[in-house]
Amino acid sequence: MGNMDALQVEARLAGRLAELRTERGWSLDELARRTEISRSTLSRLERAEISPTAALLGRLCAAHGRTMSQLLAEVESEPPQLVRADRQTVWQDQESGFTRRSVSPPHPALRGEVVEGVLRPGADIAYDGPPVAGLEQHIWVLEGELEVTAGNRTHRVHAGDCLRFRLWDRSRFHCPGPDPVRYALLIVLP
Repeated sequence: MGNMDALQVEARLAGRLAELRTERGWSLDELARRTEISRSTLSRLERAEISPTAALLGRLCAAHGRTMSQLLAEVESEPPQLVRADRQTVWQDQESGFTRRSVSPPHPALRGEVVEGVLRPGADIAYDGPPVAGLEQHIWVLEGELEVTAGNRTHRVHAGDCLRFRLWDRSRFHCPGPDPVRYALLIVLP
């Protein structure tokens, strides 16, 4: 990590610490009381005039109910704003006839992602449950027809239609044919 990068991370960390304090409605004095870090040190940390030591960071994380890795993931480099087509990861499952393109990949600083899915006619994929309970999904069919089962409800989604739900249970994606189906899947973390 170059020196410039390190300074940017420090600045973002300072900003994030100030944000966390104001989100809780705490004054500097209140945070000082909770962390046993002096008010002036906290003030200088939030203005990025000084760098936090691991010990200080540990106390701040405890006050904000976060692990150090969670806090640092929140200030990781800004997500790249433009994801070029040739940098989008494409994964194919030949056996089930599924192609998945990560159009807008996940990033610790973002809550949503966009996936393009293509299923060949007859393809049928079942998932036992969402990776995160209550995951929000918007499925916009671009070409063809898709049959989606979420929980115990099955929907036939035609080109141009958008199906949206929060997923708590198992799900199933089926292409009834006769053509392949291509759809955009927007995923939003709860």
